Amino acid sequence: MNKIRYHRRKYTQGHTPIERLERLSKELGGPSISIKRDDMLGLTAGGNKTRKLEYLVAEAIEQGADTLITCGAVQSNHCRLTLAAAVREGLHCQLVLSAPETGDYQPQASGNHLLFHLLGAEKIEVIPAEADLLAAMEELAESLRKQGRKPYLIPVGGSNEVGSLGYMACAEEIEQQAWETTTPYDYVVTATGSGGTQAGLIVGFMARQSNTKVIGINVSRDRAAQEAKVMGLLRSTAARIGLQGDIRAEAVLCDDRFVGPGYAIPTDGMIEAVRLVARTEGILLDPVYTGKGMAGLIGLIREGHFTKSDHVLFLHTGGSPALYTVPQLFLP
Repeated sequence: MNKIRYHRRKYTQGHTPIERLERLSKELGGPSISIKRDDMLGLTAGGNKTRKLEYLVAEAIEQGADTLITCGAVQSNHCRLTLAAAVREGLHCQLVLSAPETGDYQPQASGNHLLFHLLGAEKIEVIPAEADLLAAMEELAESLRKQGRKPYLIPVGGSNEVGSLGYMACAEEIEQQAWETTTPYDYVVTATGSGGTQAGLIVGFMARQSNTKVIGINVSRDRAAQEAKVMGLLRSTAARIGLQGDIRAEAVLCDDRFVGPGYAIPTDGMIEAVRLVARTEGILLDPVYTGKGMAGLIGLIREGHFTKSDHVLFLHTGGSPALYTVPQLFLP
């Protein structure tokens, strides 16, 4: 038995619920759609990074770290949750934020950026969009080491073979819930960015010998680049847990048709999807990840990708604080 999967902190009590989206399913006239509410995971305001952080922070503590350092965009859900985990564990946290590719950095911004300050980030460093996030984190880490401190660096999105274990565990959770409700899922659809969520799900279903297929809806990058990124994480995660057997290229599917002009840049499809889910199910999506992910699912349904007898599970990865940074998209 590979013990790495048991080196874990616990930030959520029990499983996140799976809900049937009956009104949305009827509205779209396609397969039966359900939603996995990972926006209800523990830590501040929830979201998928919580699962990854359970393993990453466990490793940090095991190594004797006193400071977590991570990076992301100025409205990064991952940075918010890493900071929340640090607060929970009594650790310091420093953030490296990449300035927006379009528009100016707003130091008084709402959303996650407000929460960085409210949660008490020890340091926030904003660098140009084209600058090297990893190099900036290494500089912070070296400065701390010179002070006798012990930093632990977490990559963008918490997406490495340790963080991906969180979604291996999620796949097992989904399988258990499917068994309990006698509802096997033919597909899981998720937004895919840094890749750890999608890779972890695929590894988890493979380990369970499940037939569930995972479809990633890109929020950045073209299809080839994203599939290569996810495949790399898939292989390193599988190796980490000792999973044997060949991993075929067709195990990784990423659809890049719903990205629009680029990461975090709104699209008409995203706006429609956020409104439709709010008005049919009373569930809030976000404009960067789940909004585009749901736009992808809606697009696939309209193209006839699924049959009416299929059961599709949409993974809600959180991120709703970002809604409050773009009210103009949804106000009359």
